[in-house]
Amino acid sequence: MAEAATRRRGDTRERIQEVALERFTSNGYDQTSLREIAEDLGVTKAALYYHFKSKEEILDGLLSSVAFQVDELVAWMREETPTHERRIEMIRRLGDITRGAGGGVLQCVQQNEVALANMGRTTELIHHMKQQLWDAALPEDASIEDKLRMRMAVMAVLVSSKPDSDLGGTAEDRAAAAQVVAASLVP
Repeated sequence: MAEAATRRRGDTRERIQEVALERFTSNGYDQTSLREIAEDLGVTKAALYYHFKSKEEILDGLLSSVAFQVDELVAWMREETPTHERRIEMIRRLGDITRGAGGGVLQCVQQNEVALANMGRTTELIHHMKQQLWDAALPEDASIEDKLRMRMAVMAVLVSSKPDSDLGGTAEDRAAAAQVVAASLVP
């Protein structure tokens, strides 16, 4: 019985995060209130507060799930010597993350950069995730050129996932193009 209640609570938290992410991405983080999220869910604000005390707490939860996926990718990368083929696979897997649930979170962060700049922890976490990927992909003594190439490859994947991109095409077109560009950059 307790297990079922815990699962329902987790399902509710996930649903709150899904609705909040939709709101943050379509309306903007600053323009979204907890009241609006509660209304979208058909619950009271008090019921929402039971699960999350603030928008920042909702966003932190979303970012934690992406950070977990990136941490797993970094751990995988560090299991073996970072060869060119392994770096290409890392870029492919990063593309999978950006097209999955994590992609929505990363899109939200990119779309709300100005609003989130005041949230130091959020900015630090995103930078930390990118830094971890860059560091795992190359040996410490990598050349400046290789470091720059790897950073640009990772950023190509992240930039391609930005919503309402002026690049044109569909999200799938941009993701495929990012993989080609990134692969051409990977040292």
